[in-house]
Amino acid sequence: MLRLVVVLLACVSLPLQAKWHGDEQDIMGTKVSVALWLDDDIKAEQAVAAAMAEMRRIDEHFSPYIETSELYRANQLAPKASAQKQLAISPELAAIIDKSLYYSRLSDGAFDITFASLARYYDYRNKLSPSEQQREELLPAINYRLIHLDTQRNTVWFAHPKVYIDLGGIAKGYAVDKAIEIVQSFGVKHASVTAGGDSRVIGDKLGRPWLVGIKNPRADAVAITLPLEDVAVSTSGDYERYFINEQGERVHHIINPRTGKSTNGVNSVTIIGPLGFDTDPLSTTVFVMGAEKGLALINRLPGFDAVIITSEGKVLYSKGLMPPE
Repeated sequence: MLRLVVVLLACVSLPLQAKWHGDEQDIMGTKVSVALWLDDDIKAEQAVAAAMAEMRRIDEHFSPYIETSELYRANQLAPKASAQKQLAISPELAAIIDKSLYYSRLSDGAFDITFASLARYYDYRNKLSPSEQQREELLPAINYRLIHLDTQRNTVWFAHPKVYIDLGGIAKGYAVDKAIEIVQSFGVKHASVTAGGDSRVIGDKLGRPWLVGIKNPRADAVAITLPLEDVAVSTSGDYERYFINEQGERVHHIINPRTGKSTNGVNSVTIIGPLGFDTDPLSTTVFVMGAEKGLALINRLPGFDAVIITSEGKVLYSKGLMPPE
């Protein structure tokens, strides 16, 4: 997920509004920000701290890079498990994998958390791609059907020894939702939580909508600003984690599961919907499917809308965002 430019009505930007509270921290490999309105200053600060703590908890449990995380353990042990001896996992991890598999089935594999079986060998900082030998060996391990999940028993096993999963396309949206639940438990009715390209807003800015800006994929500027209330917004783009290879091609982190290579044709996709747990995977899904098929999918999903910026610079909208004729 890539970064949205979120225009927050926070105490920092409007010092006269003394009851706005917020914080920004580095969590989940990105900037996480929380802004909320509450009359009780002490309770407000507790709500902000609790939301940040929840984001850290989710990162510690589901990061593939933290050796003590549950996901790291699953990646080590699930490929060694079997139908006869499955790996026990937490109900929470089972729910996230289950939601991931739902979007894999819905998109015929355009969204696939096993993409990391090969994609983890990309090194964007050092401009390195997997070798052809790695691609040949690991491409067969990219297939969501190799994940065997039992949601009744909360067990999983991978039917290929090289399968490796990464929840980067869904975990931030899930975390944003959980953080919103936390602040709501403190009585907060107006808030925004953002983690990189995933945001969720509740209420409004005391009479005005939240303003969420979609970045211009090829410039340091906001291309489109959306006034929103009570929604989640997720953007996937090709403009942050990338490098230009020797052939002049943009190699970015949104991988097509069928090829194991960066997806072409789209520069960014923004999805608007009720929950980050859905908008996060849908933005990746639509990016991989491409503009035509992706818009067709969103147009048949009630409650969701999309803004797509193509590689030609065209801006496309789903039916729900089109002006009335």
